[in-house]
Amino acid sequence: MSLRPETRTSRDLAARVRADVVRMHRRGSNVGSAMSAADVLAVLYAGALRLPGTTDPSRDRLVLSKGHAAAALYAALARTGVIDPALLDDFLADGSPLTGHPPHGTVPGIDVATGSLGQGLAIAAGMAWAARTDGRGARAFVVLGDGECQEGSVWEAAALASRLRLDNLVAIVDANGLQGYDRVADVDGGLALAPRFEAFGWAARETDGHDHDALRAVLEQVPFAPGRPSAIIARTVKGRGVRDMEDRLGWHYFNVSEADLPRFIAEIDGWVTPPARPSDPSSGGPRRRQRRGPRARAGRGPTGPLCGGGEP
Repeated sequence: MSLRPETRTSRDLAARVRADVVRMHRRGSNVGSAMSAADVLAVLYAGALRLPGTTDPSRDRLVLSKGHAAAALYAALARTGVIDPALLDDFLADGSPLTGHPPHGTVPGIDVATGSLGQGLAIAAGMAWAARTDGRGARAFVVLGDGECQEGSVWEAAALASRLRLDNLVAIVDANGLQGYDRVADVDGGLALAPRFEAFGWAARETDGHDHDALRAVLEQVPFAPGRPSAIIARTVKGRGVRDMEDRLGWHYFNVSEADLPRFIAEIDGWVTPPARPSDPSSGGPRRRQRRGPRARAGRGPTGPLCGGGEP
């Protein structure tokens, strides 16, 4: 597994993933959920995961428990050479292997089918336990949503993982603050996730889920404590990368129109690192365009009928 030529850094990978996600979501909903997870997945696939997309028994496993963000996972696999990028064009089409939630057995790089919220942590715990029992050095990573953490099965799995002392298990919560009907804090009363994991015997850290350096740094520290599973609460913004989508509940459901697509892609392309140029001795090296991320904007998104449950 390696980055394709157009993705020189994890940030480039995240931008390419977002552009792919926007194109793919001309069909289907959940574009905002995929966008918020793009940086986490980019850092994982740009080097944090060991041997991803292979069949090596010692490879790290990744479970996308928030399976409705599947488009971001497919794009990451395509941009790192695991699957054919041409498959992305058929996302959600009849007969396509790229369904709305990750399938197992149709394309490489997906170890388990997900989509029923609250199930992924238990599956990842089983993978971590099996790896330890078999004497392999593999780790199991699971990406959850913060709204998903209202499922009781998450905490049943968390208790078991602590009891089994699975320090090769890492849970990453894509905490974008929004779920199907409302803000997460308005649904669950604003209970803090890191102390909750710690109460279940985990070691937990919080970080900016869009800061690649911060994500890499925290991932390099796992396990945070010997004999304890690790939880990373990654603070993110739903729809990150397109201003019109950011922190807006409606983009949990709406697809991308053909009229909006060019504008959205142009905005995302501004995040890509320009090709390297020969160094100018007087400038101390090649210059790179710097772009600050757009601010999150509050709001509920475009008007229209909304439906759904607790998906983050």
